[in-house]
Amino acid sequence: MLSIFTDANPLDIACSNTSYAPNSPFESNLKLLLESIATNTSQGFYNLSIGDDPNRVFGRALCRGDVNGTVCQNCLENARHEILKNCKTAEEAIIWYELCQIQYSYRKFLVMVYAGQYAEKWNNQWKSVSNPARFIEVLTYLMTNLSIEASSDPAMFAVGEVKFPKRKTIYGLVQCTRDINSRDCNDCLTGALGDLKACCGAREAGIIVNENCNLRFQLSLFYNASTRIALTYPTSTDGKWKTGMVVAVAFISTFVLVVLIGSYVVHLRRKKGAKNDEKRSQRGLLHELAGPISVSLTQEGDLVSSEELPFVHLAVIKAATDGFSDSNKLGQGGFGTVYKGVLPNGKEVAVKRLSRKSWQGLEEFKNEIILIAKLQHRNLVRLVGCGIEGEEKLLIYELMPNRSLDCFIFDSERRLQLNWNTCYNIIGGISKGLLYLHEDSRLKIIHRDLKPSNVLLDKDMVAKISDFGMARIFCENQKTANTRRVVGTYGYMAPEYAMEGLFSVKSDVFSFGVIVLEIISGKRNSGFYLTGHAQTLLAYVWQLWKEGKEMEFVDPLLMKSSSIPQVVRCIHIGLLCVQEDPAVRPTMSNVVALLGSESIALSEPRQPPFPVGRTIVLAEQPSTKDPSVCHDLTVSTLSPR
Repeated sequence: MLSIFTDANPLDIACSNTSYAPNSPFESNLKLLLESIATNTSQGFYNLSIGDDPNRVFGRALCRGDVNGTVCQNCLENARHEILKNCKTAEEAIIWYELCQIQYSYRKFLVMVYAGQYAEKWNNQWKSVSNPARFIEVLTYLMTNLSIEASSDPAMFAVGEVKFPKRKTIYGLVQCTRDINSRDCNDCLTGALGDLKACCGAREAGIIVNENCNLRFQLSLFYNASTRIALTYPTSTDGKWKTGMVVAVAFISTFVLVVLIGSYVVHLRRKKGAKNDEKRSQRGLLHELAGPISVSLTQEGDLVSSEELPFVHLAVIKAATDGFSDSNKLGQGGFGTVYKGVLPNGKEVAVKRLSRKSWQGLEEFKNEIILIAKLQHRNLVRLVGCGIEGEEKLLIYELMPNRSLDCFIFDSERRLQLNWNTCYNIIGGISKGLLYLHEDSRLKIIHRDLKPSNVLLDKDMVAKISDFGMARIFCENQKTANTRRVVGTYGYMAPEYAMEGLFSVKSDVFSFGVIVLEIISGKRNSGFYLTGHAQTLLAYVWQLWKEGKEMEFVDPLLMKSSSIPQVVRCIHIGLLCVQEDPAVRPTMSNVVALLGSESIALSEPRQPPFPVGRTIVLAEQPSTKDPSVCHDLTVSTLSPR
C-alpha cells in the first residue's frame, strides 16, 4: 500500500498574501508555466521561467523518486489545477501532494533556511508508540543515514528501513529538489528531521514537507522499493552493523578524549585560581558552542572554520578595522562597540566587539550565534562570522551603509531624506522579518528588544532586524514564558513584560506598533512627556484618534509624499499592535496581511496602556557617551514596584 491519500487530496498548500492582477501578462505566463511543468517533468524534477521582468514567473516541480513518469505527470496535472483554484491571483504559491509538488513565484528561488510545513491532517491520525525514547533513537539513526545517502545521490532521493523491537520495521524516505547542492540538501533534511521528531517522533508515522526537501516515515511500507535500492539498518549486533559500530566507536572515543582534555584544562585552570564564570577560555567556549554552530578544534587547538559560520582570527579583524580605531566606530552600547571593517576579500562588514569583562556580553555572544547563525531572510541582518581569542569576543555582520532606523526618524536633517513610500516599505520590511521569526522559521523566536536602533538599513533602505542577544526560542506549542529578569529598552516593552516578566510573540507585536507610530510621527515614545503634548506618544496618538484629528499626528515632512488613507491605516494598525491586552493584539501574519491589502477591514482599537510606576536599573552602560553615535543601545533591567 503506497498511501491512504489520493492525488485529489494535497498534503498542504501555501499561498502568498501578495497578488497579481487578473488577466495580466503575469497570469498568462503563469498558466503557460504550469502547463509546461505538467507535461515536461518526466524525469522527476523540472524548473524553468517564462516571460520577462516584471511579469516573469519562476517555477519548479518535484515528483517522488520512486514513481514513474506517467504517475508523476498525472500528479502534476492535478496539482496545477488545484494550485490555481486555491491560490487565486497569489504571486507565490506551493502545493504538496504525497507523490509530487509544484511551486511558482515572481522571483527566482533562493536556497533559504529550512522552514518546514507540518502536514497536520496526515500526522494527527497516527497512534503513539509504546517506547517513544527508544523509537526516536532508532528513527533518528535511520533518517540521518538516509539524509547522508540522499545528499550524495544525483537524484537526491533515498529510502530505507530499520528493524525495531517487537518485530516492527520503520520505513523512511527523504528527498531534496535537484537545484540545490549536497550540503544544502543535508542541511534542509537535518532541519526537517528536527521538526519530524518534535511533531511525530513518538507516533507510528510522520511527514514534513518543505520547498527544498521532504521527509517521511511509517511503520508500514509506503514507497515502491523496487525502483530504488532500499537501505536496511538492522538493530542486531551482527556483522551488518560493522560500519555503524566503527563510526560509533570512533565518535565515542573522540568524545571521551575531548572530555579528558577538557577536564585536564579545567584542572589546570583551577590550580591557577581562575574564576569559572568571567575567565572562560576560548577552547571551553568553542566546545560549548560546537553543537549549534558546527565548529571544532584541531589537536593543536587551532580554529577550524565552518562553511556555515567562519571563525576569523583576531589579527585579521584588527587589520580590517584598523586596530578598532575610533574613525571606524559605528556605534556603542551596553554590550560593546560596533566598528566598520573591510575583510581581505574586500567585503565590508560591521564588527561588534563585545565588552571584554562582561558576562552579559558572553551570554549575548552565545545567543547571537546559536539563534541567528542559520537564519537567513531579506529582513534580518546576516551574521557572517565571529572571532574568539582570549577575552575578545567578536561578531561579524554584513555592513548596513545607512546604519540604523533611529538615525533617520529622530534626526531632523536625515529625516529630510525620507518620503512616505520609503517609510511604508520600512514598516513592511520589519513586519516581514518578525513574521519569519515568529512563524516561518524552523524555530519560533521572540526578539524581546525590538526598537529603531536594532533595525538597520541597507544601501537600498531595506529594513533588517538585528541584535538577537535578548532573543528566546519557543517550543512549537509554547505560547508565553516568564522571567524574573526583564531585559530590554523602556518605551518599547509590552506592559505585561515590563511589569510581570511575561513575554510572547505579542510582546514583539507591541514593540512593532510603537516603532510604526514613531516612524509616522518622527517622535520618540520614551521621553515624549517633554514635548508637552501628553505623557506618552501612545497617549497622544490615542487622544488625536478619538478626536478624529489623527493627521495632526503625522510628521509634516511626510505629508507631501504620503497617501492619506494609507497613513491613517498604518496609524490604525499601530494602535491595534499596542493594545494593553496581548490577546487583542494581531499576530504578525495578520499585520502583514493588513499592510498588504487595504480591502481587509480593521477592528476598532482600544485605549493603549498608561505608564505605571517602575524602578529602572541599568544592567550595563558605556562609561563614556560618544556624541557621534545616533542611537543608544543601553539595555535595562526593570522591576515592578
